[in-house]
Amino acid sequence: MKTLVIVSHPYPEQSTAIKALQEAAETLSDVTVRNLESIYGNDIAAFDVNAEQAACENKDRIVFMFPVHWFNLTPMLKAYMNAVWSYGWAFGPEGIALKDKEMLVITTAGASNHTYSAEGLIQSTIEEVLTPIKASALYVGMKYLEPLAFYEAMGVSKEKLEYFKEKMTKRVTA
Repeated sequence: MKTLVIVSHPYPEQSTAIKALQEAAETLSDVTVRNLESIYGNDIAAFDVNAEQAACENKDRIVFMFPVHWFNLTPMLKAYMNAVWSYGWAFGPEGIALKDKEMLVITTAGASNHTYSAEGLIQSTIEEVLTPIKASALYVGMKYLEPLAFYEAMGVSKEKLEYFKEKMTKRVTA
């Protein structure tokens, strides 16, 4: 399965878990990794829309890899979706470029699994927090896969990072 991994982190210099997951993804066969901040900095208007759309071509699965940022996706990832998933390209009269591709979200959260539960502080699961991404994927005809979330990812140990990478590798290569 040919996979495109779109990585975003609003503070890449502080990233540990997402950085490790990206590095692991870069070693996988049939996986292309594009880190939005590495390519475009933090300029939400700098996207090369043609290049980003071309990166999606001939891919079976699109993976969004990012830390939950105030219970949402990162600013660059939202800007990416606004610019790259244009109506005519992603879903509309000119074609359906993303139809039948799989969408997988791999995310990290600084908070605990309990925080992301009905009983927790935000009274919402990670699946509920990710509902807008799910809705967007379904709207453009994608097959939305169960997300992979890693909790308590800030200041994570090397052992836990290895666990994260192993779980991510299994999901991306499945």
